[in-house]
Amino acid sequence: VQLQASGGGLVQAGGSLRLSCAASGFTFSGYHMGWFRQAPGKELRFVASINSSRGMTDYDDFVKGRFTIPRDHALNMVYLQMDNLKPEDTAIYLCARGLILGHQRDPCYNDYWGKGTQVTVSS
Repeated sequence: VQLQASGGGLVQAGGSLRLSCAASGFTFSGYHMGWFRQAPGKELRFVASINSSRGMTDYDDFVKGRFTIPRDHALNMVYLQMDNLKPEDTAIYLCARGLILGHQRDPCYNDYWGKGTQVTVSS
């Protein structure tokens, strides 16, 4: 199983970035997928998730309305479209494979993680 995140960078407040996570080594359509982030000196925090089949999504309140999490089963990709970015969004972003529907927000219920991609939002 491999998850490869990319797309991070430096952006000004109010700007947009699109993160990508390429999945391989497992049946992508059978798993929920999620994004988490970790800011310097802070705990890992749930950002967004999308379930395996019906495309139901869940978002942390801080990003709701600004971020979306589409997935492409044909390409085995999950994305994080981030709009209206704020300096508080600065963090390392990681994609993860979720195990149990209803528990995607808990890092313990995500079994594989990609290496993070750095997002820096300047004010």
